[in-house]
Amino acid sequence: MCSAYYALKRGFSVTVVMREDAGGDLCSLGNSGMIVPSHFTPLAAPGMIAKSLRWMMNPESPFFIRPRLNMDLLRWGWLFYRHSTEQHVAGARELLRDLHLESRRLFCELAAHEDFGLVRRGMLMLCKTAQGLDEEALVAAAAHEIGLHAEVLDAAACAKLDPGITMDVTGAVYFAQDCYLDPARFMQSMQRKLMELGGSIECGVTIDTIATRNGKVTAVAGNNRRFEGDKFVIAGGVWSASLLGSIGLRLPLQAGKGYSLTLPTPPEMPRLCSILTEAKVAVTPLGDRLRFGGTMEVGGTDLSINQRRVHGIVKSVNAYFPEFPASVFSNIKPWAGLRPLSPDGLPYLGQVTGFTNLIAACGHAMMGVSLAPVSGRLVADLLAGDTPFRPITAIAPDRF
Repeated sequence: MCSAYYALKRGFSVTVVMREDAGGDLCSLGNSGMIVPSHFTPLAAPGMIAKSLRWMMNPESPFFIRPRLNMDLLRWGWLFYRHSTEQHVAGARELLRDLHLESRRLFCELAAHEDFGLVRRGMLMLCKTAQGLDEEALVAAAAHEIGLHAEVLDAAACAKLDPGITMDVTGAVYFAQDCYLDPARFMQSMQRKLMELGGSIECGVTIDTIATRNGKVTAVAGNNRRFEGDKFVIAGGVWSASLLGSIGLRLPLQAGKGYSLTLPTPPEMPRLCSILTEAKVAVTPLGDRLRFGGTMEVGGTDLSINQRRVHGIVKSVNAYFPEFPASVFSNIKPWAGLRPLSPDGLPYLGQVTGFTNLIAACGHAMMGVSLAPVSGRLVADLLAGDTPFRPITAIAPDRF
């Protein structure tokens, strides 16, 4: 949607082809809606493999890889291992900082014209244990090194900053530049903007064919419909890999399933969004509602609900917020969505090698909302032949 919006702003005629039916449950509707300059450390980082192996033994843990003999998964895992280094983290953090901060600026610009629930109060990384707080304090120190605002708080300071919710924590790191929004309202806002600018949206079409000739894409087709154009953007989330694979680009990409639970009448309401650090659960106020999202199941595009993982989220919430017993979630239907995971924790964005008029914009993992506007702006720059606001070769689709 953001790619289409910024392309329209540049004067292009744009058609968006969507897999879901009109009003369908798009993969963005149930996510946590966070804009996170604090997330300058990629998913592939030192210690992640050891931590993931420990989590694999617990059916209620935040992370699970469904074991299966699959060459794409094995290749992805090997590349993840190769990139889980201090060198990779150091090389990625300023890029992620710049992308998130520019995206935040663009969100504020968009919110000045239409309200989609953007709240700029910062975010708390809530820590249950002293060890967790010590680890987050190191992240805060790294944030200071690259010019981000981060403050280490004890439990009393957390309660003072957000008195609307009872917390059982050791402390937190407060990232003042983080924001949150209502993802469903944002998607609706962007669709309205597209239509107002003269764009069109074609729903319920699953693209399964990319037609090419002489190093160019000439059309895409699916469901007995064909769409011709001068330039094409593949922004298909977890399905981008199969589409690009059909024209020869073997894109390492795995689906990471996550769940959310949204309480319509929570017993308490925080003013700030937060992440329950050790449990890897995100907490987002959405008007009168409160959303909890978490888990990462790597195992294909199956959207079935694993109740053990959902129970793990519920149990974690009560550990940090004692006024939220399991009973408040008893009638809440879990939502599931798929995050597109690259093996180095960075998105894929750039021209596809071998095709002069094809751009890929996918692989944003848990930063899809946060990096949406900047990704759209970068896509529009590439479509127009303009130089991006900063070098983006590190996120080129053919880097592997």
